[in-house]
Amino acid sequence: MTDLPTGTVAFLFTDIEGSTPLWEREPEKMHLALERHHAILQVAIESSGGQVFKIIGDAFQAAFAVPARAVEAAISAQRSLVFEVWPTGIPIRVRMGVHTGHAEARDDDYTAAHTLNRVARIMSAAHGGQIILSQEVLDELANRIPEEITLRDMGKHRMKGLTQLEHLYQVIAPDLPAEFPRLSTLDISPPNNLPLQLTSFIGREKELREVMELLSTCRLVTLTGPGGCGKTRLSLEIAERVQDTHPHGVWLVELASLADPSLIPQTLAAVLGLREEGGGYTGGRPILTVLTDFLRTRTLFLVLDNCEHLIEACARLADGLLRACPKIHILASSRETLGISGEATYQVPSLGVPDLHELLSVDQLLQYASVKLFVERAGTVLPGFTVTGDNAPAVVQVCHRLDGIPLVIELAAAWVKMLTVEQIATRLDDRFRLLTGGSRTALPRQQTLRALIDWSFSLLSEQECILFRRLSVFAGGWTLDAAEAVCAEGYFRAGEGIEAFEVLD
Repeated sequence: MTDLPTGTVAFLFTDIEGSTPLWEREPEKMHLALERHHAILQVAIESSGGQVFKIIGDAFQAAFAVPARAVEAAISAQRSLVFEVWPTGIPIRVRMGVHTGHAEARDDDYTAAHTLNRVARIMSAAHGGQIILSQEVLDELANRIPEEITLRDMGKHRMKGLTQLEHLYQVIAPDLPAEFPRLSTLDISPPNNLPLQLTSFIGREKELREVMELLSTCRLVTLTGPGGCGKTRLSLEIAERVQDTHPHGVWLVELASLADPSLIPQTLAAVLGLREEGGGYTGGRPILTVLTDFLRTRTLFLVLDNCEHLIEACARLADGLLRACPKIHILASSRETLGISGEATYQVPSLGVPDLHELLSVDQLLQYASVKLFVERAGTVLPGFTVTGDNAPAVVQVCHRLDGIPLVIELAAAWVKMLTVEQIATRLDDRFRLLTGGSRTALPRQQTLRALIDWSFSLLSEQECILFRRLSVFAGGWTLDAAEAVCAEGYFRAGEGIEAFEVLD
């Protein structure tokens, strides 16, 4: 055997489905069938550049340097198995799993690794004749899949002994069976429309724990906080974690781009897959009636994201659904609360920032979520970016000056491709001018700091805008008595009156 690949390795695991009864009925024929099975797999694996490093009974374990070659070997082997004439008179059906991950080779085998545990579980979920891939294999394949091969999304599954859900895919290839029973997993993740997150979720362990505790006792929880504090990202992370307890699904209703509050029910109906029939929703019934009837007996989780500009309509919808549908939970995100009965609110804080005057090591700095976020996002635009003893003070200054607000930190981190961290920190005196150029796919109000604040200010009523401007005369905060005395009518020109009793509200 030549040296086994090490580091990031693609593995193909196989075994024969239902081999024990065949051995009991036809031991001599099964012995011949097993020899042929071994020869077919050996040829398919070696022809694709793989190495068989272990055979246990009728189970093969093979390693490949490239995931695409592992998939190629699996398809080749299955085709040969399908067209083989077996001495048992009963086709030998082999289940196969492919996964790629870190593993270290030692002599002619691999040291115990979680990667090997995962590929074994993935293989055991398949049926005879079926090839199942992990999400990691799909990510590595990219555009290297032949045109005649397709991948069927099998959803996320709970695997025995694994804490994380596995997103699995079935290989569909000409000359091979395509339809099989449901995968042999502990369960299938409920349906959902949650977007795939392309960036890591950083910090927030305390917030996750506290919101999950609220959801255990309250059916409506609203995440509040200023723009850019991470309400949406936290909502999506929580939604991922509650899937197991909501068998009828976890559904994201994105409201940011919706301007007409009357369209909220239709938007929710579309998310849930309710379609118009006969010129109206299910025979012309009111859409709220349709939604209520559909949700009345279902156990599901709704995420109403970005409610602030449609606050009254969102409040009415949530109140009506919660009263009529006893098994649903709602997680809302908004810059202000919905203000209805039964609502629990959670103020999403900024990320933790280190003290400007405390001398900390690089490892200690990276324990702060704001620093870790800056470093990770900076690394996406400038590969290899790290915190060093030289730039650490500037990184701390940036995170501190930006109050640990995730979106604003990401806007700042995007500049490391052109500026040093020290230059970014210096230019934060004009944050409106510097903090621009966010993701082109983000909402317009999330692409610059000015737009972020303009959006918040535009949500205020005229009287609230007047009061907000007047409060700016205070330095370092104010008491209610002082605000009522200074901001009420009498101190300012006519036509912009606010009564003292209105200030508190």
